[in-house]
Amino acid sequence: MDGHSQNKDIMKENEMIFGIRAIIEAIEAGKEIDKIIIKKDMQSDLSHELFMALRNHDFIQVQRVPIERINRYTRKNHQGAIAFISQTTYQHIDQLIPTLYEEGKSPFVVVLDGVTDVRNFGAIARTCECAGVDALVIPAKGGATVNADAIKTSAGALHTLPVCKESNLVETIKFLKNSGLRVIAATEKAEKVYSQTNLNAPIALVLGAEDSGISPEVLRICDEMVKIPIMGKISSLNVSVAAGVFIYEILRQNQTQD
Repeated sequence: MDGHSQNKDIMKENEMIFGIRAIIEAIEAGKEIDKIIIKKDMQSDLSHELFMALRNHDFIQVQRVPIERINRYTRKNHQGAIAFISQTTYQHIDQLIPTLYEEGKSPFVVVLDGVTDVRNFGAIARTCECAGVDALVIPAKGGATVNADAIKTSAGALHTLPVCKESNLVETIKFLKNSGLRVIAATEKAEKVYSQTNLNAPIALVLGAEDSGISPEVLRICDEMVKIPIMGKISSLNVSVAAGVFIYEILRQNQTQD
């Protein structure tokens, strides 16, 4: 590891919790935790206690990793486990949507299904904040989280934009549909072009992973699929660029309606 990487890890130590007992205490105290990494072959009474504490916290991602990876984060006595503290307080979509309706708003939500690159995530969050999107929904597992790099890329938008971290995107989308939102999937598999589609709110825009797009189980329950026409030889746009195109078309249509 070079000196720059070491300094980067040291600077981020205040974003971590070291040791299983300390992690358990943080969970029980209600501290916002994004992810826990634990030594892959650890089997102890204390590690069992940790997994017991996590039973009702399925939005916390847990990864079993080699001890060498854990050692790269710190020289402190981590006891084979590190928790990464969330850089934001996540909201719950089932509480947020009713509040938006009560405020007289027509909700506009963006859902990210498997977007893992923190720079794309931060850039999308920045666009959402600039366009007045009401909430950004991310999966508890298999997607980027709100860390320091994402916040920096978002130009601080992730400090103000409501972010909802949900354990089951399929159930979340069903809830959005039952709440009166039309769920629109942005995918190259669509036949309809975004600019020729009614995108009036209340609406939820779903964007997929950088490599594989929207997962089949999520795509299956969306109300409609739309695409951006591609004129060149490359088959798709960067997801953050595509997000900007879709989000501002939705904003344009809704301003025209008003």
